Amino acid sequence: MIINLWNYLLFIFKRASWLSVVDILLVAAVVFFLLYTLRDTKALVLLRGVLFLIVVISLLSSLRVLPAFSWLTANTLPTMLLAIPVIFAPEIRRVLERIGRTGSILAQDNFSTETERIIQTVVHASRRIAERKYGGLIVFSRLDSLQAYIETGVRLGAIVNPETLIQIFYPKTPLHDGAIIIADEVIAAAGCVLPLSSSGVLEESPERSMGLRHRAALGVAEESDAIAVVISEETGIVSLAYDGKIDKYVPLDELQGKLNGFFKSDQASKSLFARLINNFQGIFK
Repeated sequence: MIINLWNYLLFIFKRASWLSVVDILLVAAVVFFLLYTLRDTKALVLLRGVLFLIVVISLLSSLRVLPAFSWLTANTLPTMLLAIPVIFAPEIRRVLERIGRTGSILAQDNFSTETERIIQTVVHASRRIAERKYGGLIVFSRLDSLQAYIETGVRLGAIVNPETLIQIFYPKTPLHDGAIIIADEVIAAAGCVLPLSSSGVLEESPERSMGLRHRAALGVAEESDAIAVVISEETGIVSLAYDGKIDKYVPLDELQGKLNGFFKSDQASKSLFARLINNFQGIFK
């Protein structure tokens, strides 16, 4: 058995050419890109389950002692493969949006001096909102578009400053219960309605402070790559939602560092992608 496998591998290597290597590298790059895009999402868990089922069914259907099962899988497996785009429709749409915005992303400086100032402003305002227990929800837009959620609120286009943020979340004001979305280095809209998380993560938490704001923060982090800063109205505790998960009780002294880290990682990814594109173009010059 081992000898036959070794001979088969030698036969493959003897027939290999530089085109074969390029072909393998392209397939590996596509798989890596898909896994990297779906990291820390519910889609990755579903993908693992689908791949596991396909492998198990393929192995069982290859057994000649199970002709009825082999016939069933041979007729249903193509249908299962066609169902994958339906199951992963939101993630596929998100990937296509990111690919479509690649050119504009490369032309942007994700972590600029203005971005750093905005983060400092949000942290300063969050501290004052937490001390007064006003409650608040501030969302940072990154690569994924939040236009659908911006349209649910009141458009502002205002400069980000502590006074504006605190005034918006002042109790009993019209925009108090909604979310602020910061996009393109301005307060794009306030009083925005966000999708509520349906993952059940917060339902397992015994804390009463995890209410609708936290569900909305986690919901937008599940549906996009946005970062949400949520301040509890009951306790004044600050939490951070990102990548489909939520960090409860984030110290205000660490909040600025965490937010800076997210945008610096975006800049590093952009720079790495730009270098890869340039190297790829240099090969064909």
